Amino acid sequence: MKQNRRLVIIPAFNEEGAIQATVEDIRQNAPSFDYVIINDCSMDATGRICEENGYNVVRLPVNSGIGAAVQTGYMYAERYGYDYAIQVDGDGQHDAKFLEKMADIIEEEGINMLIGSRFLKKEGFQSTGVRRIGIRYFTLLIRILTGKTITDPTSGMRIVDRRVIEFFAREYPKDYPEPETVTQILNMGMTVKEIPVEMKERQTGVSSINFWRAVYYMIKVSIACVMAVLL
Repeated sequence: MKQNRRLVIIPAFNEEGAIQATVEDIRQNAPSFDYVIINDCSMDATGRICEENGYNVVRLPVNSGIGAAVQTGYMYAERYGYDYAIQVDGDGQHDAKFLEKMADIIEEEGINMLIGSRFLKKEGFQSTGVRRIGIRYFTLLIRILTGKTITDPTSGMRIVDRRVIEFFAREYPKDYPEPETVTQILNMGMTVKEIPVEMKERQTGVSSINFWRAVYYMIKVSIACVMAVLL
């Protein structure tokens, strides 16, 4: 019986303080997964750390943003025949102890996308107050557009099957991709489910989202979600 192949996609930009712990967490707690680090032209020691430890890395020649980095991971998954792929951020927020469970569920239930939600049991780091307001807004918007309630639409911890891998390898938003891609998948008639997970605070570095980026994010992603349903 053929064993399904599983891949962890790790987008990384200037994650020198967390990338080694992230990889070791996956190795120890998700042994059935392969991994690939997408080094988005980091300007710190991320690349050197990966090289010294012999990590599996795809190096982007210029800084291309989170969307391009993650899409590169899906292109890698498509090219090398993976059946399932999941994104784990390189900043240490995602806990690898949930990966095996998520993979088993998506295989057993035959769904297309399984999202790890921090809000189903409200355990672990719950994000900041301002961000939770934004998350609730996108939950409402997706419910209006698709009729489906997604409690954590901005979660990057999402495992997808081969059908979604192939779609994301061709089409993926440039930035802030999570709510838009969930809307796309639901609008295409594919199945999306959530399970409770715990997330941690960013282990090192700072978020790239400031006030004005947050305003841009809300407007841009709202329009993108609406267009995903209309087109």
